[in-house]
Amino acid sequence: MDHTMEQVQRLIAEKKYEQAAATLDKAISEHPDDPAGYTNFGNLLIAMGESSRSLAFFEKALSINPAYASAVFGYGNALFELGQHKEALTRFSDAQKFGLDNGDLFYMIGRSALELGHSGQALAAFQRAVELNTKDVEARFQYALVLARLGDLDTAEKQFKTVIDADPSHADSFYNLGVIATFRDNKDKAHGFFEKALELNPRHMLAANGLSTLNKGK
Repeated sequence: MDHTMEQVQRLIAEKKYEQAAATLDKAISEHPDDPAGYTNFGNLLIAMGESSRSLAFFEKALSINPAYASAVFGYGNALFELGQHKEALTRFSDAQKFGLDNGDLFYMIGRSALELGHSGQALAAFQRAVELNTKDVEARFQYALVLARLGDLDTAEKQFKTVIDADPSHADSFYNLGVIATFRDNKDKAHGFFEKALELNPRHMLAANGLSTLNKGK
């Protein structure tokens, strides 16, 4: 069953949804008392943009094993996608209590906390996510954003630069480095960062506005 679930997760990542569904149908029929099949079918539905339908599969998994952390986490993801951020955060906390401890969990705790306006909790969660998965560019970017929002510009700057080292095409990080440079009244540096953001993403309106403001000040 473990090998089958690994195969399913790979198919979902590759967006081969029909193959994943067929594999899961077979797994569920052969192992109706294993929560893994229902959990992964729920994850598949979220990937397909059908989060509301996924809830029934997570509920089925949890009816078999109420402490099945992967199903609790999946349930939280579905609730987050449905805009129920407070309920999602509760599910993520439960998943942690049931033994889940990975970067994805803390990333989603951070996302939920941000939606609820809990910047301190979000900062701690994103920091933990980055510690657990140093290659998670999006978690590091969110961490940098919260650092900047809370006024720790030096650490935020380092984190944005680390994001760019991992992904040189990350326009939003260049834009935010431009904002930090503007705040420090280093207009030449800011100009360069905004231009780079626009080069990478010509539709980056915030970078265009930043550049326009700098040019007006000349």
